[in-house]
Amino acid sequence: MAPAENHLIDLLPQAEQQRLLGVCEPVQLVMGEVLCDRGDPVRHVYFPVEGFICLVTRIDGHPSLEVGMVGREGMVGAALILGVNKVPLRALVQGPGAAWRVDGTAFKRELALSTVLRRVLQRFVYVRLAQMVASAACLRFHLIEPRLARWLLMSQDRAHAEQFHVTHEFLACMLGVRRVGVTAAAGALQRKGLISYHRGEIRVLDRRGLEQAACSCYASDTATYREHMKVAERTATVTCEDPVTIE
Repeated sequence: MAPAENHLIDLLPQAEQQRLLGVCEPVQLVMGEVLCDRGDPVRHVYFPVEGFICLVTRIDGHPSLEVGMVGREGMVGAALILGVNKVPLRALVQGPGAAWRVDGTAFKRELALSTVLRRVLQRFVYVRLAQMVASAACLRFHLIEPRLARWLLMSQDRAHAEQFHVTHEFLACMLGVRRVGVTAAAGALQRKGLISYHRGEIRVLDRRGLEQAACSCYASDTATYREHMKVAERTATVTCEDPVTIE
């Protein structure tokens, strides 16, 4: 694994990066692995490098619904940044690959020691909240086909590849729709020449066309991340304040 290759860690000054990486261990994310579940204590924090993770929730026994996705642009375990030691959502590995993992207790110590780390990660928490709000509105008001196009773009961004594996059943759960709706939407995107789909393997054929087919939430999410993480990058240059204690 390369020295960092996670955007949040890369935003930190060199000394801060090395200190954080000093308490991290490299792990391989396995597709379908549940890293943590709702209500669990936060035992580990993950900074993906190659793999990516779905954040999903369930209600009243209904199938899981995706409310977020995390790749190398983010982290899993953000509850600790807010001083909460309980997992709010299931974290399910959607794309296998490398990640940095840090013990929850060690991570809290790093937060207490580093103002820069806290400021950068607080910005990320804000971005995640903004994106989840947009996701709720998207689920209510946007049609399946543009939502599927958005989801495929998000997955491609994090897979860093034109092709990735996903089944209709999985897509239906993630989008909160019936399988027949996913089949119809995927078929429409395929007929337009934007994707190819065969036996669970999706290939993006026309990235620009898929962006045009996606709902406005994709561009909005991207702009939100870019705007606020640029601010985080600027705050990372601020001199650290005295350490504070985090229980």
